[in-house]
Amino acid sequence: MTSYERPHSTPYCIVYHEQTKYTPEGLSRRTRSLDWDAQPQATKTYTTGSVLDLRPYLPGQPDSFPAGELSSLSRLLYLTYGVTAVIPYPDRPFYMRSAPSAGGLYPAEVYVISRGTPALEAGIYNYQVSSHSLIGFWKGNAWQGLKEAAFGATAFETAHLAIVVTGVFERSAWRYEDRAYRRIFLDSGHLLGNLELAASLEQYHVSLFTGFADDLLRDLLFLSPQQEEGIAIAALLPLQNPPEPQSALPSSIRRDYPEIPEGQRLYYLHEVSKIAQLPTTIPHRVAEDKYNFPFCLKIPTITVPIDWQDNRLEQAIVRRRSTRQYTGEMLTFEELKLLLDFTYQPQHYSDQGFDPVPEYAHLALLSTFVAVLGVEGLEPGCYYYAPGAQELRQIRFKNFRKEVFHLCLGQDLGRDSGAVIFHTADLPVAANLYGERVYRTLHLDSGHLAQRLNLAAMRLGLGVSGIAGFFDDQVNEVLGIPEQEAVLYLTTLGRPVQGRGSA
Repeated sequence: MTSYERPHSTPYCIVYHEQTKYTPEGLSRRTRSLDWDAQPQATKTYTTGSVLDLRPYLPGQPDSFPAGELSSLSRLLYLTYGVTAVIPYPDRPFYMRSAPSAGGLYPAEVYVISRGTPALEAGIYNYQVSSHSLIGFWKGNAWQGLKEAAFGATAFETAHLAIVVTGVFERSAWRYEDRAYRRIFLDSGHLLGNLELAASLEQYHVSLFTGFADDLLRDLLFLSPQQEEGIAIAALLPLQNPPEPQSALPSSIRRDYPEIPEGQRLYYLHEVSKIAQLPTTIPHRVAEDKYNFPFCLKIPTITVPIDWQDNRLEQAIVRRRSTRQYTGEMLTFEELKLLLDFTYQPQHYSDQGFDPVPEYAHLALLSTFVAVLGVEGLEPGCYYYAPGAQELRQIRFKNFRKEVFHLCLGQDLGRDSGAVIFHTADLPVAANLYGERVYRTLHLDSGHLAQRLNLAAMRLGLGVSGIAGFFDDQVNEVLGIPEQEAVLYLTTLGRPVQGRGSA
């Protein structure tokens, strides 16, 4: 379906998805070159405000302060989005962070809102990544405004700290144009994946809110409309006895809209997916058990969980890099099982202190497919992963190396990986349930899952790299994935060529 063939009743997010697909013909016609002098800054600066240096509160720092609330917050922010390496360049240094970002553009900003604690005065703070500090740009009772933006959620009666993630659209749109909207939410999902895991190290449960009053939150943080907008709110609650997960909220569906010009589609989608008031009804979706046919080859993936003791999670976050070249050597089936186990079976890690029920928005709407290219003990082909049954179900028999190389826009990562994990969603079903806003949260959840894959791969000494640029429709055709399943994200896994890494 093209934008000119769409039915009048099609939700706009589906039209946006169609219009921002990559095709071989479309890419061959692209002549736009990047204006490097116009690249937006990847960090936000404030000319006024009180600065709280968090570096002395990190463990192992000279003259570090004793453990306490600020030490906990310092470590949490560092592992969520902190600078893990600095690469000097003639014009300006490049700050590599704990969460990956497409093109190293880092569109997300992180804010801390304090209700008022002994260590952190009530107010709003921006996390200054390059200096690992907080700048308090508004002091006072912002907590009530945050609670109102979250429609009075009870989590804010218990919590005293909250993390707000926003997106600065132009940072990604400068390079990726309208398709940047996908990447902004995938990148933010990576960040939330770090936050969820790092929070458990500090005995916090992340109560996630992806449905909120957008304009109220934007005004609370003094953000510029259509330049920087809210993406997610995370209230920090005690890890013990976490509350019931928050329900993702639906937005309206925009079925009557003008032809939106290129360069404005991502902004339009964000506007029509906003929520102004608490919806009267909230859908409930149960995860489907797909491809459960009697004749389908089913392979159990149950395994002994990864050992994360002795600060191995923290080490994985700090050392994480996106692999840029694989050797082409095979993975083992045990390695693939461990990757899937850590990503999709968090309850197996509660005895190691991790949150057994991390919150997502729409996990029941996502599907996972695995293209096996080189895994010892597994026949090459495409498999559906059933997280409830903890098994792989083969749906196509074929070695896809050549095809995956093409699907990934000719990147060697696709050809030389041992396995590629695809996150997809039935977009028409999802949009009719949750409106335009579901497009945000599907990508947010996909990034969150991918970050767990990233960290598990680091722990196992494997290479890993996410790919958000691919020939959308041809993925479905080649792998045998149903046409209505929108492909959201690819994660390649393989054995890395030593010394080849990136952001």
